[in-house]
Amino acid sequence: MIPAQELIERALALVTVDEAMVVVTDAAETSLRWAGNSMTTNGDSRSRSWTVVAVVRDGDGARVGSVTSSSVDPDAIAGVVRAAEDAARTARPADDAMPLIEPTSGADAGWSDGPVETGVEVFAGIADALSGGFEGTDRLYGFAHHQQHSTWLGTSSGLRRRFTQPTGSVEINGKRGDASAWVGAGTIDFTDVDVPDLLGRLSTRLDWAERTVALPAGRYETLLPPSAVADLMIYLMWTMEGRGAQEGHTALSRAGGTRVGEKLTGLPLTLFSDPHSPGLEYAPFVATAASSESVSVFDNGLPAERVDWIRDGTINSLAYPRHAAREFDAPVAVPGDNLLLTGGDDASIDEMVARTERGLLLTTLWYIREVDPATLLLTGLTRDGVYLVEDGRVTAAVNNFRFNESPLDLLRRVTEVGATEQTLPREWKDWFTRTAMPPLRIPDFHMSSVSAAQ
Repeated sequence: MIPAQELIERALALVTVDEAMVVVTDAAETSLRWAGNSMTTNGDSRSRSWTVVAVVRDGDGARVGSVTSSSVDPDAIAGVVRAAEDAARTARPADDAMPLIEPTSGADAGWSDGPVETGVEVFAGIADALSGGFEGTDRLYGFAHHQQHSTWLGTSSGLRRRFTQPTGSVEINGKRGDASAWVGAGTIDFTDVDVPDLLGRLSTRLDWAERTVALPAGRYETLLPPSAVADLMIYLMWTMEGRGAQEGHTALSRAGGTRVGEKLTGLPLTLFSDPHSPGLEYAPFVATAASSESVSVFDNGLPAERVDWIRDGTINSLAYPRHAAREFDAPVAVPGDNLLLTGGDDASIDEMVARTERGLLLTTLWYIREVDPATLLLTGLTRDGVYLVEDGRVTAAVNNFRFNESPLDLLRRVTEVGATEQTLPREWKDWFTRTAMPPLRIPDFHMSSVSAAQ
């Protein structure tokens, strides 16, 4: 397999149309599984995915063809370039046509570096710590995953960029009788994963389930832990596209424009993405093989900066590629690959429980789906532990529920916000892991029906 940089230079040298971009990603992945208190499988994989984006200019317009390959044969390069060019020549005019991003000083730092590797040795620390948990009576199941995705971007304008994205997670399910509990953590290298703490939290939750109480559907004062907050806020960010809002298709629309500038809450909540947030870093530039409502191939190489989607309780930004930003006279904003919510106090979830007279403590949410795009109403299920809080302490586990809530409405109604901490979303973990969220107190979270899910 030739180096990614060589693949890019060979492809660009073969281009016969006006412009081209080449994106190459080399992926190294490793995983570890355990079940019934014993390690079961582990494995490594290596792969390459690369895309040639060809551009045919026609006055101020352009047509685009994009072809992706996983071949590692250098002889395949010419065929992919020709296929992308043929696709561009027959494509309809692109709605997002813009000049390519020009290179800037220092933009090619690290360009010549090779891919970053990973292997099962990254799990050595957590495997040793888990072995102690395997000696207990609770049945433990789980999965750890680590990825190193090294991406190179080269364009006919001379731009050269490279970034390696580390992504790691560990999830542990504990079972005791009919009770089940879940804990998880996101990480870049597993050195910061405290397995004894995770196992301790699992044991505590399973202890809570020794007593069970059946509750009906209804509205309950509810404490949402950071993981559940992350799953809801991620969905909110995914809908914050400028064009969709401008055209009246989303919950961020309003007559004659968007809801940017609308005050949601008097609490100083800020929801933001930042490629330089410590421990949650992501690529500080656009590298995409295809255009969408929120990103454009013509923006490949565009710097990604911090974006405050909500600032001090007010809707502040929507995602706009350059062409849409020009069309709607809005600031360019690149969608983020991390998400943080700040503005609370320094209270932990345990301290919030201690201040609760009666309510529910959730663990995680799953099977989240959109019910109404106009209001961003979501439905989903609770999972792996819903607990009754009475007089400042957890007294029992209760049945699972289906919920109906909009994350926009939750931000309006939240009455207490705790300390922000790095967390792993449960529902969206396979697509989005880099989050930092606080626990939230919602005075009237809508449990719309009782669920038989376990």
